[in-house]
Amino acid sequence: MKIRILSPAIEDLAHGRIFYEKQSLGLGSYFFTSLFSEIDSLILYAGIHPIRSGHHRLLAKRFPYAIYYKIHRQEILIHRVLDCRRDPQWILNELG
Repeated sequence: MKIRILSPAIEDLAHGRIFYEKQSLGLGSYFFTSLFSEIDSLILYAGIHPIRSGHHRLLAKRFPYAIYYKIHRQEILIHRVLDCRRDPQWILNELG
């Protein structure tokens, strides 16, 4: 299977990186590396995560973020990477 990260998810990752870099020098890079490691794990574990709002939801281990993805044919499509501390209604709206 192949992983494709869609534009909204790339923007989510960029915003998260900026936020964490403002908290502490180097933390943004650690955030980015950690989340990409989680995304890479989907090569082995795609499809085992619970479905929320029509997307599989992988909860990140080191940061309070969720990776929302779908499997379409032989591709894992990363739709969003959202901060779980946000209002649940906001998350539902973002997922459409």
